[in-house]
Amino acid sequence: MEPSTYPEPEVLLARLANLAGLPPAWPPTEEFLDALAQRTGLHTHDLLLVADLPVPASAWLFDETAGASSSLVSRSLALPASARRLLRARASTMTAPAGTLAPWKPRPYEEYPPGFGSLLLRMLALRNLNWSGAAKAMCLMSGVCKAASTIGAVGLGTKELDAEMLDGFAATLGVPVAVLAGLTGVRPSAALREPAPEVVDTASLIWEIRHLTWDQESALTEYAKVLGGK
Repeated sequence: MEPSTYPEPEVLLARLANLAGLPPAWPPTEEFLDALAQRTGLHTHDLLLVADLPVPASAWLFDETAGASSSLVSRSLALPASARRLLRARASTMTAPAGTLAPWKPRPYEEYPPGFGSLLLRMLALRNLNWSGAAKAMCLMSGVCKAASTIGAVGLGTKELDAEMLDGFAATLGVPVAVLAGLTGVRPSAALREPAPEVVDTASLIWEIRHLTWDQESALTEYAKVLGGK
């Protein structure tokens, strides 16, 4: 269960700043958030969630039928580094046609209480990953295979955010486990490793495609298939 008290935003940012070797800053400046993003692997929009500050409305525009598919994630993980770079480069050139994206509206079950689980679920929502999409990506990227309902329970605070789940979230977000451990105070597993290069690259791809449509993602999956020779 989530603890009954959740730290103030300035405390959370200070934890990350300490981990990153930066002097804390509150309220955070754009320069501070950029530096913190570079040193932690989190994105500036993730850090705005940590700081409980407004995230630009454009960040919440999605095609909710899209989101990183299991096929795209698995193919990205299997590609050599050079092919992963080509895949991400292709993704970076794509933009959704006008009028195809809509503001994300949380469903009633996605209205989370304050807590570390809800913070991580909202970070995944920024990547257009719902409970089901997050569960599939997490399983492929970390080997932590949980039901979508379990992912949701972490967000709702009814399932403990433990070392195993921390490993899963870290891989899906593409950040070192130490970053999430320092942020949440959850004791990490004994094997405190940096995410593998293919995991980091695939997490970057998930971020890159968050504002694409289902058709565009399908085209990327076909391109990944070509890059993999299959």
